[in-house]
Amino acid sequence: MDKVAVVILNYNGKNFLETFLPTVLQYSTSHTVIVADNASTDDSVEFLEQNFPTVRLIKMPTNTGFSQGYNIALKEVEAEYYVLLNSDVEVTAQWLDPLVTFMSEHPQVAACQPKIKAYHQKTHFEYAGAAGGFIDRLGYPFCRGRIFDDTETDQGQYNDTQEIFWATGACMFVRASHYWQMEGLDNDFFAHMEEIDLCWRFKNAGYQVYYVGASEVYHVGGGTLHKSNPRKTFLNFRNNLVLLYKNLPARKLWPTLWWRFWLDGIAWWRFLLIGQRKDAFAITKAYWQFYRSIGFWRKKRQKVKNFALHPQMFGQSLVFAYFLKKKKTFKDLRF
Repeated sequence: MDKVAVVILNYNGKNFLETFLPTVLQYSTSHTVIVADNASTDDSVEFLEQNFPTVRLIKMPTNTGFSQGYNIALKEVEAEYYVLLNSDVEVTAQWLDPLVTFMSEHPQVAACQPKIKAYHQKTHFEYAGAAGGFIDRLGYPFCRGRIFDDTETDQGQYNDTQEIFWATGACMFVRASHYWQMEGLDNDFFAHMEEIDLCWRFKNAGYQVYYVGASEVYHVGGGTLHKSNPRKTFLNFRNNLVLLYKNLPARKLWPTLWWRFWLDGIAWWRFLLIGQRKDAFAITKAYWQFYRSIGFWRKKRQKVKNFALHPQMFGQSLVFAYFLKKKKTFKDLRF
């Protein structure tokens, strides 16, 4: 069994593989690198077979999304640790060493992530993960180094090792035994926020999630589904509702969903007023699908054995802090 398996889930990412896979191979020489192709319709598979014949390739017959795609692929991988790595990530020399060392020394930690910086602006943190993920009382995710769309310049302020609420799926280092104890990512998320759901379940089970600032990678972001795509809007809003419904304690659940209804309504009107009608419709569709399927989501909630709030959850409203109090950085939150 391998110590570490780096698994890249690819969908129509031939250009990213061409750009970033050589560096992954160069800086991961003592570990296994695998590409799981999610039924790409470009020439990703042919490119890999011709240019990287020694890289193990797992071919899936249909595109089942990020969550199920990884679950299917990882069932074919035997390793102590998995690294879920996006195809649009540039790794750096010795990027794995601090993560392996940290996880080996801390058996109570289920998952961790490195420092995530922006590939196209390498002085800044990147949206998807930055220096570790958190969540506010109403379910809005944010990071050290990134609140909403504001990202901080990396000035060494997060060169530490810190317990966090969620580790990014762009580059998640996870203990395989714990991953399967949680039954992996939730297939029904398809994509987006599935890693937050998994980390919440880790924490509810008594495990920890960490950020390790000694490791650093660069992420392009939006490589498979750009933020301008209404499909992304739908998944973000629908999955956020599911995330809260599955994991919040009963006393917090319906008050939180009530507040989210009104705040998401404001987002709906904003999209409409700036001419992004498809995004507004995506929010409507997200709510319709969530509440239409409430019985289905209830069955998932019933499987949760322990509901809990955690110290890594910001006990205030991030929307209020950011838009009304103008708190733009993690330090400003005094959290």
